[in-house]
Amino acid sequence: MLKFLCYRASCQVCVLYFVFEVSVAVMSVDLGSEWMKMAIVKPALYILLQYMSKHKMKFFLICLKGNPKTVYRHLQSLLGKKHENLHVSLYQKRFPEHQLQRDSVRGTTYFKNSEELQYTPQELLGMVLNYSRGLAQDFAEQPIKDAVITVPAYFNQAERRAVLQAAQMADLKVLQLINDNTAVALNYGVFRRKDINNTAKNVMFYDMGSGSTTATIVTYQTVKTKDSGTQPQLQIRGVGFDRGLGGFEMDLRLRDHLANLFNAQKKSKKDVRENHRAMAKLLKEAQRLKTVLSANVDFMAQVEGLMDDIDFKSKVTRSEFEELCADLFQRVPRPVEDALAVAEMNLDEIEQVILVGGATRVPKVQEVLLKAVGKEELAKNINADEAAAMGAVYQAAALSKAFKVKPFLVRDAAVFPIQVEFNREMEEDGVKSLKHNKRILFQRMAPYPQRKVITFNRYTDDFTFNINYGDLSFLSQEDLSVFGSLNLTTVKLSGVGSSFLKHTDAESKGIKAHFNMDESGVLLLDRVPCTGKSSMVHFNNYIQFLNYFLMLFPQWTENADVEFFFYIQDEEEVPLESGKDDKDEAPKEEAAKEKQDESEDGEKTEEKGQEQTEEEDKDAEKSESTDAEKDTEKAKPQKRTKISEDITVELNINDIFDPTPDDIVSSKKKLQDLTDRDLAKHEREKALNTLEAFIFETQDKLYQDDYQVVVSEEEKEEIVAKLKEASEWMDEEGYSATTKQLREKLSQLKALCKDMFFRVEERSKWPDRLAALESMLNTSSFFLRSAKLIPEDDQIFTEVELNMLEKVINETSTWKNETVAQQEKRSPKERPVLLSKDIESKLALLDREVNYLLNKAKFAKPKVKPKAKNSTSSEKSSKANETAEEKVIPPAEENTDDKSGGSKGQWHDARKFFHCGLKIRTFYEDEIINNVLFFLHIQKQRRRNQAKPRPQKKALHKQILTMNHKPRKKRQLQVGLPNPNLITLESFRQG
Repeated sequence: MLKFLCYRASCQVCVLYFVFEVSVAVMSVDLGSEWMKMAIVKPALYILLQYMSKHKMKFFLICLKGNPKTVYRHLQSLLGKKHENLHVSLYQKRFPEHQLQRDSVRGTTYFKNSEELQYTPQELLGMVLNYSRGLAQDFAEQPIKDAVITVPAYFNQAERRAVLQAAQMADLKVLQLINDNTAVALNYGVFRRKDINNTAKNVMFYDMGSGSTTATIVTYQTVKTKDSGTQPQLQIRGVGFDRGLGGFEMDLRLRDHLANLFNAQKKSKKDVRENHRAMAKLLKEAQRLKTVLSANVDFMAQVEGLMDDIDFKSKVTRSEFEELCADLFQRVPRPVEDALAVAEMNLDEIEQVILVGGATRVPKVQEVLLKAVGKEELAKNINADEAAAMGAVYQAAALSKAFKVKPFLVRDAAVFPIQVEFNREMEEDGVKSLKHNKRILFQRMAPYPQRKVITFNRYTDDFTFNINYGDLSFLSQEDLSVFGSLNLTTVKLSGVGSSFLKHTDAESKGIKAHFNMDESGVLLLDRVPCTGKSSMVHFNNYIQFLNYFLMLFPQWTENADVEFFFYIQDEEEVPLESGKDDKDEAPKEEAAKEKQDESEDGEKTEEKGQEQTEEEDKDAEKSESTDAEKDTEKAKPQKRTKISEDITVELNINDIFDPTPDDIVSSKKKLQDLTDRDLAKHEREKALNTLEAFIFETQDKLYQDDYQVVVSEEEKEEIVAKLKEASEWMDEEGYSATTKQLREKLSQLKALCKDMFFRVEERSKWPDRLAALESMLNTSSFFLRSAKLIPEDDQIFTEVELNMLEKVINETSTWKNETVAQQEKRSPKERPVLLSKDIESKLALLDREVNYLLNKAKFAKPKVKPKAKNSTSSEKSSKANETAEEKVIPPAEENTDDKSGGSKGQWHDARKFFHCGLKIRTFYEDEIINNVLFFLHIQKQRRRNQAKPRPQKKALHKQILTMNHKPRKKRQLQVGLPNPNLITLESFRQG
């Protein structure tokens, strides 16, 4: 069973906000040696903390069947390492409880937990990545498949491939492996892009984490790009590192010191070093002690029940801690010196030194570093724990198609040089020999991503070349011992001879090997084609042939009286874009040697990178073009056909063998089985907790007033007895029961208490439901009475429709009165006859009938009345103007001959208002009737104030149209009457 322990720590998921196209989240994982931080990108800004509200998570892996036996941690140091590597031996020394075995096929190491349980470091890391994705998905509330993962800058090719393999086992698509120092630099630059200009600014980031230390020099400035104009850019100029200098080594030394103090107390006859559990407790206390000593000069270390129920307690001072780690503090300046040497800078060119990583909080580290850099102070203006995760998540958003971010160019650098080596047969004075050739593919600190092409001109048959690391003399002997194999890949090319035989009449351009160092810093061999050009030239006209002929025989044009304006231009191979960087150039002696070798052997290297191209003077070129050249453009012969045929490539990896596809499938199945077991255990724990919570909550509810009213004594005694029985079963068998048994027990208890819960729930819903039904009946009745008062000439509703509404109102009112009366006669302990679902159905029926009539009124057109014959033209014009001004709410007319007792104008206004009121319905559906009633009341007020009908009408119309923009709580409308009245809808309904 796989479990993760958040040991006195938790996980923070930080979310950045970007303008997005589709709601697809991406994530970043800052994968340290001991700690892990995650960030996700989704719309809006959120910060999620777990139960202990800390910013990072210390992840442990526990593989168990029952109780935990082994904890896997600090997996980073085992990635891409053979079993004989010194880091593997150091890991075994630090954690002797593990059984590390050698893989007979790949030569790597793996953990042997039992004969059935065996895990490689990649599989365990895949479990970690899968778990981190689960946490991010829970917060994002959507699936996450894409991620950017941070790795140390000193990771070589084998280590980077191991991380990609772990992500593949977890079904996580890696957008990029970004160096953690580059991610920190990106996070720093993103939030300070306004301060970046065309003047270069050099910043050093000193990162001391748990397992290693890195110093990075970064240059910030704006550059011009072809696509997006002037944008800020960061460039990695120098990197220095120490693989073994970190906070965990300090913890181990402090742990050993505490073990010596315990043994010196002689409270136990046993040596505490032989007890793995006791040493784990001391390591935990040592980590806490290191944190406390950063702010205090001394502290009392104590561990309860360290071994054999013996407590440990001893005082430790900061001076003792600094003395234990004296040699470690002496190594603090070394990464700074290495970074300056690589960048060819001095400390005066560095504007500030910024601290990153948790171990930089140790006072002695800051003291030694400050003295080494010679600055007034060390900058602490970024989050030392979260900077890498936040920078990586910005890069994830930039690489994802779902988000748009402001461009920030990143030029990372390869820490280790890579070269191509091959042997070629030479013959001098009849003696054949092999000459070893080297071609530098990527210099140290060469920018990437970048593509390069190496051309082999002298080979006409199958051959082999090797891809190896270049000059690593800058590494110490200790670093070389843990670096691994210096030989990366052996490339065997077959089919070269047959390719030349197919194109004997073509001009050979050599064998071109296309290399690509991608965004993750992983070197790939894309393809190896055999290239050439057809020797046949095609002519479209006589002029093209003449030009070609004169090119072949140039002596014919010497001393000629005729000046030839035509020329022949054969096609040249399009050169690949060459990136030129001061740091990419080899030393002069090496460059001269390579140039000499190229002239002898005929092999050449072509670069195609992302370097900035120099601006050309296009105006000068345009001025040089003449009309004669334009006229002769058509005289050029057709270009010769290019020939390119891919060569069969066989790659033999020499450093660490990659797992086969079958191995990947097997690892995925192993991880999926562990995930399924985790889910099954989680479901069982959930069922157990749900059952236990139901028992306790129900026992408590039986003594609450709401439940005592509805439950009888017999029913209560039965429920109490069953709950007690279930509680006893939980204590005896529940914690070993299966998920199915727990769910069945819960179902039985719920069925027993179902009627009691139903009666309590119904009684709690009655007040609100009955009040809503009463309000709906009153509103519908008033609407029905108003609709019946409309004169027959202006009536828009049929008699059947009004009768149907009246029938529904009467039936609902009768049902309500009868059902409420029946319920009052029944005991609360009996099943109720007044049900909330029945009330809701009656409400829905009334609402449907009223809305039907309102929708009909919305689209009803007023009937056209015949015009008066004795009206004059001026009266017609006046009435036309009045009609034009009063399209929304027509004024009240003086005709009161209607037999129904109302004014025809009033009914006309009321009908017209149905249209206006239904417009408001779009915003406030529950206030349609209120708006209609209020308008009728306003019409009554208007008839009393005939002096100023139009201003009143305009004010009313304006406020009715703007009524939907006011808050729902302020249901008041002020009409521009001679004596303004403030009228509320509720007061009108009551009056």
